[in-house]
Amino acid sequence: MIKIQRLGHATIETPELERAVEYHQQLNGLNVVGRDGAGVHLATKVGQLAMTLVEARHAHCSRLSFEVAPGADFTAYAKELAAAGISSQVRSDPFPGTPQVLTFNDCDGTTIDLFREWKFHDADARGGGLGPLKLGHMAFFAPDVQRKVAFYRDLLGFRVSDWIGDHFVFMRCNTDHHTVNFFQGDGPRLHHMAFELRDFSHMQQCCEILASLRIRIGWGPLRQGPGHNIAVYHRNPDDQVVEYYCELDQMKNEDLGYFDPRPWHEDRPQRPKVWEPGAWTSGWGTPPAPGFMRN
Repeated sequence: MIKIQRLGHATIETPELERAVEYHQQLNGLNVVGRDGAGVHLATKVGQLAMTLVEARHAHCSRLSFEVAPGADFTAYAKELAAAGISSQVRSDPFPGTPQVLTFNDCDGTTIDLFREWKFHDADARGGGLGPLKLGHMAFFAPDVQRKVAFYRDLLGFRVSDWIGDHFVFMRCNTDHHTVNFFQGDGPRLHHMAFELRDFSHMQQCCEILASLRIRIGWGPLRQGPGHNIAVYHRNPDDQVVEYYCELDQMKNEDLGYFDPRPWHEDRPQRPKVWEPGAWTSGWGTPPAPGFMRN
């Protein structure tokens, strides 16, 4: 089985490339580390590639990159994918600091790039913006959630952390409660993207920066149910939902089968479970603004 270690970066298509670059620089504090035929590449203040922006007719997340173990055998991975009927290819120097990736499509056509080597880009904390720690998770609508779960579980080693009813799943590849979410609906298309912040004081700073840029908060701050993260949401200039979060549940030891205990957990121990629709929204916090949850 292919074993994913973490989410790398996402490739986002946008109809107004320079506007999207400016948004990520001003609000998120991401730094441009390269421009080429593949798009504009942006890294966090601590030097990790987080986003590639590509000009296109419609806003869309077209590909995701994931890190695998150093020295992972791409030839063996390609054979495993071929046995499942999935074609793949090795690409060289596709992104700044990434010498090689193994590329294939998931069951709904989103391109996946697996990388085993990468380098930090020069850290640059001089600019403004929020400065999230990392791109934390990506969420998508999927026409068949169960098929999506099977693909990411059986081929890429993801594990189910929680369900909301039978239509919204949270999946993890490391200690973080979720790295990908899949929501039953017309797709594939983006549900939201999420950046991790340091702590609650960083969350307060986030809200202040949103206010200074006249960007309306659509939902939050709130303590959510599955994952128990504190979160705040807004929509970017392409009308995509963006989440900032901190204090996400951690499963430090997979064999124990429960998440790291926290005072706000209602279940003790907190284990993966199915949350009832309508009862999961938050432990505290305001409801979303009218119209914010539109698809």
